[in-house]
Amino acid sequence: MIHVYSGYFILGLVVFRVVWGFVGSQHARFKDFIFSPREVVSYAKGMISGTAKHYRGHNPLGGLMVMALLLTLLITTVSGLKVYGVEGHGPLAETDTSYFINSANASGHVEQGEEGEDSEEEEFWEEIHEFFANLMLLLIVLHIVGVFVSSKVHDDNLVKAMFTGYKK
Repeated sequence: MIHVYSGYFILGLVVFRVVWGFVGSQHARFKDFIFSPREVVSYAKGMISGTAKHYRGHNPLGGLMVMALLLTLLITTVSGLKVYGVEGHGPLAETDTSYFINSANASGHVEQGEEGEDSEEEEFWEEIHEFFANLMLLLIVLHIVGVFVSSKVHDDNLVKAMFTGYKK
């Protein structure tokens, strides 16, 4: 049950962050750190060569990471709610999303309860949930590495800036 409540809490945090991306402080707003693919690639090349432009807010790779983390968290929480819903619980308990499942494989599915196996729909959502949860772990590691590399390249303490809201 802690897992379910944690998911609700995280979904609430994601919703708050999305709202904050429109009404928050200057550098928290999406318009401040969503860059074109060209700018992201140019910044990445500059990071490799050690000549990356310094940004007062999120740099292009940092902005891309924020969006990737938010999207991954959103998909993880919604797919978790869907698994919970297929089990007959939560706000998505009444929705039918079986159309997502490949109808070619539907003939051999086992309903929940038969031999202790999950339904095909539950298995589908569990796989999505697990994939995005694991992707989140990878993104977290990349984010931490990116923060330290960017701090080194720009001679800036980004960890401190995350807490204080201020950079050099």
